Amino acid sequence: MEHMLKKITPENLTLSAFCAILLICLLLDLSVIWALLAGLVLFCAFAWKKGFGSGELIRMIINGNRKSVNVLIILALIGMLTGIWRAGGTIAAIICWSAKLIKPEIFLLLAFLLNCGVSLLTGTSFGTAATMGSICMGLANAMGINPVLAGGACMSGIFFGDRCSPVSSSAMLVSEVTETDIYDNIRGMVKTSAVPFALCTAAFTIMGFFTKAVTAGTDLEAVFGREFNISLLCALPAAIILVFAILKIKVRITIITSIAAAIVTAAAVQHAGAASILKTLLTGFTASDPEVGAMLNGGGFTSMAKTLMIVMISSAYAGIFDRTDLLGSIQNLIEKLSGKITPFGGLLAASVFSSAIACNQTLATMLCAELCKKSIPDKQERAIALENSVILIAALIPWSICGAVPLATIGVPTRTLFFSFFIWSVPLWNLIKAFACKHRKESDNGIR
Repeated sequence: MEHMLKKITPENLTLSAFCAILLICLLLDLSVIWALLAGLVLFCAFAWKKGFGSGELIRMIINGNRKSVNVLIILALIGMLTGIWRAGGTIAAIICWSAKLIKPEIFLLLAFLLNCGVSLLTGTSFGTAATMGSICMGLANAMGINPVLAGGACMSGIFFGDRCSPVSSSAMLVSEVTETDIYDNIRGMVKTSAVPFALCTAAFTIMGFFTKAVTAGTDLEAVFGREFNISLLCALPAAIILVFAILKIKVRITIITSIAAAIVTAAAVQHAGAASILKTLLTGFTASDPEVGAMLNGGGFTSMAKTLMIVMISSAYAGIFDRTDLLGSIQNLIEKLSGKITPFGGLLAASVFSSAIACNQTLATMLCAELCKKSIPDKQERAIALENSVILIAALIPWSICGAVPLATIGVPTRTLFFSFFIWSVPLWNLIKAFACKHRKESDNGIR
């Protein structure tokens, strides 16, 4: 009993109370922002009890948010980008041209690859799910393809770009919290996911040949043609993202240039007025045609409001954690665990814990970035490890919005996650590699 009481420290009580608050919000279906605000009050109270004054608390919060200024700007720009791409016909054009490639016997493979392409261009899992994901599921239903298998292919592709797109908010967040270059991170992500990507491609190809289907006759160009003029110029904003990424131009400049090109496209090709364009940038795109609107409505600065709030509050947490060592005991636990199951294995355990209590990708990422600082001291290695763990693990937690929203958007059950091969194969493959590396080092030391 005495040993158990020693473990009940103020730090553990504070963290337990925070977990309880998150759980209550989850059960009551309340916005996670309320839980995060309550957590901020809780952590400030802990810091105050530790002897930090109000002035120091304010400085902690400011210092924490100072590190996230760049990512907040990028998030706001991404929101405007996703809105104006819709208004300019960029997303509609990509979907129309891509859907023409789909054949029943290779549907699963193409659903995976097309969602990879759209998510890579847009950097958003939610946006890809609402556009190409919904299109592919509509075609799957029309062809009579198993929706769980089709959903697995779509979910795999949706999170391919969410993880490694130069305009992905999660990739930008990891870059900022680890103080690393996003393009260096992307190269690392490509290397560490090459084998899982190849295996996913093979799996969906083989499964496709055993899937019964019929030819679908959906004319997407006719549907989108009621709202947009589809032309090659519509692809210009997307082409800028690809070219600028290859040239390693700064992400902020890349996004701003793509936004400018999409404004030109919206005005010149879609004949949108200045007021309409401004509204789209701020509050998102709204189609006049209901069928098109069901697939494309959204985007804009306001679509990022919740994410911006989460990042700001989570950044304040980071400032408090740095000064108060609130996560010290958990960091030590992760460090001990890392010694037994490799640093990446320890980070995976932290990812499951963080994603389960945070219910969103952003806070889980920031918590894991703090928890694995000791076990993975190298910044570049830590950035890649975060991308291969928490960024994808968050999508596998059924009650986390990271996975729940795309699943609901494309209309598939939770068991679809079992067939979302890319999401879980990347962490699994890198865990296997980590154990193999650990075993090799131990063998080398034994020989010496």
